[in-house]
Amino acid sequence: MIEAASLVDQCCHGVLRTELGLGTFEAQLGRGAGPSAPGTTFFDTQTGFAVRRWCPPLLGLDPHCSPARYLARRRELGALEVAGRLLRSTGISTYLVDTGAPGDLTRPDELAAAGRAAAHEIVRLEPLAERIADVSGSVGGFLAGFAEAVHTAARSAVAFSSVAFIPTDGSGSGYGLAAAPEPPGPGEVRGAAGRWLAGRRPGSPPTDPVLLCHLLWTAVASGLPLHLHTGTPGAYRTAGRADPLPLTGFATATAGLGTALVLPASPPYHRRTAHLTSVFPHVYADLGSALTHTGAGASAVLAQMLEVAPFGKLLFSSGARGLPELHVVGARVFRQALARVLGGWVADGAWSLGDARRVAGMIAADNARRLYGLPGDGPSNP
Repeated sequence: MIEAASLVDQCCHGVLRTELGLGTFEAQLGRGAGPSAPGTTFFDTQTGFAVRRWCPPLLGLDPHCSPARYLARRRELGALEVAGRLLRSTGISTYLVDTGAPGDLTRPDELAAAGRAAAHEIVRLEPLAERIADVSGSVGGFLAGFAEAVHTAARSAVAFSSVAFIPTDGSGSGYGLAAAPEPPGPGEVRGAAGRWLAGRRPGSPPTDPVLLCHLLWTAVASGLPLHLHTGTPGAYRTAGRADPLPLTGFATATAGLGTALVLPASPPYHRRTAHLTSVFPHVYADLGSALTHTGAGASAVLAQMLEVAPFGKLLFSSGARGLPELHVVGARVFRQALARVLGGWVADGAWSLGDARRVAGMIAADNARRLYGLPGDGPSNP
């Protein structure tokens, strides 16, 4: 039998603290992709079906029960009890929590307590820049303050993250980084920072490619791994924006500097992400989106990634945000896909059972422990 004993969730977010109605819960399933079409529901997706398969038994219900029955039971138990039951079922021993997502989400220590696991923070650069801008009186003060904030964060965080390659304002400015991935000059940076500070409103993240590039290179200098988001559902609606190939220039420019880049494997571009991991020694692939959102089809996606990527470059994550159910789905779908793919190759005689178990452990946890310098295991889950 091929099974990963424990998991390191190398990229996730907190869960919502509030009780959820049907509409709010469904919106979280869609992850900001806009409302479902009239007469339809996001429960009728691979993610929705996976939630209904794996989560109801954890709350004392039958698998595949109706969404209304499931949410009624959720309200009976309360958000805190539900989060604890669901998170403790996953076998996740360590959470790496990106704290930059919007919403009233639990912090890493809260997630760790609910899941009886360890947790570490991933610091997102754009919100960090906004916080420094709120207290800066000048361009020089902002630039010095941001550099100091990155240096301070690097003492306790395990990684930085950025959505710089996602054009959030419709301008396509994020992908302007692809044309100029090298560090910008001091004059360019001061000009870009000055324009942003002069025109920014509260809650307005930086979008100028020059300033975004400066944020990225400041994080690269820290030496910590850098997560570059390209395929988060709902972050953009332009075809091709999940394609990782525009990051090739930045990967080339950062090669040999000691900073790892972690890219999401987002269908239908997951094989391109796998290809980049095979070309660049410092590029890794996050399997979260590739598996969680394909549900019952996750085995085929995982097999395609394993055809191209070195096995030491693949990292499990749930990619969960908002709903503890998504942590459950991420873990269950990953375990099932891993067992089916590697088990099939063992049955065919292509792989030995020992090698299959070793690779399963690498992807589930060992690759992340090596990349982030994590200890062996967090507190065990009952």
